[in-house]
Amino acid sequence: MKKPLNHLLVSAFVYAGFGVASGLFYREFTKLNGFPEGAFTQLGLAHTHLLALGFLPFLILLGLERAFRFSLARKRFVWFLCLYHAGIVLTSAMLILHGSLTVLGLESSKMIAGVAGLGHMSITAAVIVLFFALRTAIRREPEPAATGVITAR
Repeated sequence: MKKPLNHLLVSAFVYAGFGVASGLFYREFTKLNGFPEGAFTQLGLAHTHLLALGFLPFLILLGLERAFRFSLARKRFVWFLCLYHAGIVLTSAMLILHGSLTVLGLESSKMIAGVAGLGHMSITAAVIVLFFALRTAIRREPEPAATGVITAR
């Protein structure tokens, strides 16, 4: 990947947009279908998952990439991105599907929960791969000089 900082920034932006859009969908879809205000539906969870697991982590990863350049562990970085994006998309899509069925008063199947669970497992695997990439990057960093002088990059 040639520009990991750009990819992380674009990912944060896209997930922020999808998070806001899913919140708007949640509000308008429930109103349109006369769903009782305050009643539980998983549409609200999709909104928070996209923002809390999509937008915020990529902003944090921008700083980590700038500090440690963990993307130099290329295979791990690509695996992390693929697993993490797949997990977020699967989880959020199933939350939207399940929440929409709830609002419409339709029965959902256990398959939806199973696929959402696969999304969560993918996110977990991605975080584990990320920690290995970060560990490699941190071990690659030279130790500061014993003089106590901190050098800038």
